[in-house]
Amino acid sequence: MDENVGIVIVSHSEKVACGTAEMVRQMVGDEVSLAYCGGDPNGGLGSDVNKIRTAIDTAWTEKGVAILVDLGGAETNSEMAIEMLPPEKQPKVLICNAPIVEGAIMAATEAASGASLQEVRSTAEEICIG
Repeated sequence: MDENVGIVIVSHSEKVACGTAEMVRQMVGDEVSLAYCGGDPNGGLGSDVNKIRTAIDTAWTEKGVAILVDLGGAETNSEMAIEMLPPEKQPKVLICNAPIVEGAIMAATEAASGASLQEVRSTAEEICIG
């Protein structure tokens, strides 16, 4: 099997991130490298740059990683986590401007078909347009 784009789910809630990942797994099985994280460093609501960085590393494939976020802080921290990556990896990690649950499912389904990182992001973001 060829390597597919990986998916990272970042939520302010660990439960939301876990539940979304569970839905993705039910849709695409193990066809896609998947990681998720949620909550601040103390276990409360929020997001954590280090958790996001670990999730990116976990889901990493040479085809890249698409990140789905729920709120602005998760997006900001995801951007910071991308900036912490080695320069050669940074262009291969994209944040999708899409609803976290629907976007993650659409992105993972597209990734499972062997699509490129740009195609995965476009498919997830079509939900906002359509």
